[in-house]
Amino acid sequence: MKKSDCLVVAMVTLLMVTGCVSTTTGPPEKKADQSDAAELNYQLGARYYRKGDYDLARDRLELALEQNPKNGLAWSALGLTYEELGNVRLAEDAYDNAVRVAPRDFKVQENYAVFLCRQARFDEARKYFDKAIKAPTNDYSERTYTNAGVCMMQKPDHVAAEEYLRAALERRPTYGEALLQMSVLSYETGDTLRARAFLQRYLGGNMPTAPVLYHGILIEEKLGDDTARRQYTLQLLRDFPDSAEAERIRQSG
Repeated sequence: MKKSDCLVVAMVTLLMVTGCVSTTTGPPEKKADQSDAAELNYQLGARYYRKGDYDLARDRLELALEQNPKNGLAWSALGLTYEELGNVRLAEDAYDNAVRVAPRDFKVQENYAVFLCRQARFDEARKYFDKAIKAPTNDYSERTYTNAGVCMMQKPDHVAAEEYLRAALERRPTYGEALLQMSVLSYETGDTLRARAFLQRYLGGNMPTAPVLYHGILIEEKLGDDTARRQYTLQLLRDFPDSAEAERIRQSG
């Protein structure tokens, strides 16, 4: 299980965004029409992004930003889209614009932090994660704490990673992604019993995936519990026979 795959990208939601007040002259109805058109194109672009139609997403988002260049979420969505299209330079330009026009939007800050982490710019990423965490409107800070923890694991800075993940669990003790990442972190730092405990807490409230079951296999191999290892293995082969993890098990015999 790649730790980078566990970053929970704070993709923009398809919510109505209040249009910025224009300082240009013109009939009020034209300003309203322009704002409505920008919002529609933003929503269409975000929808195309979610569907994986990145070229269409880019075109709609660029049009939305021509119509309303002060929409931070649209800039952020364009950054995500350029990432998927493999253009890191344009992605960073879009994220820079996003945080410039929406410095108090925690979703914008977190998206940029995730991008910076993927570019291995960990210290910069941490700064933006912390901004997103402290935003008074962030009602989902357990996710932001968890993303920050995963980012610090990649650095690696295990002390900082644990601080973020524990903060996530203090905010929401049953948050599955934080429990799973605490299990991964514990395994990586050699505390296999604690890794098992966090994985069991995770499985108590979440359906397992192939990577999660494989993680369980690794834990039980380290602990020497053949019964538990066999149970995870059988479940993996039964429920996810076509997964990369199942193929790895078959190849290892």
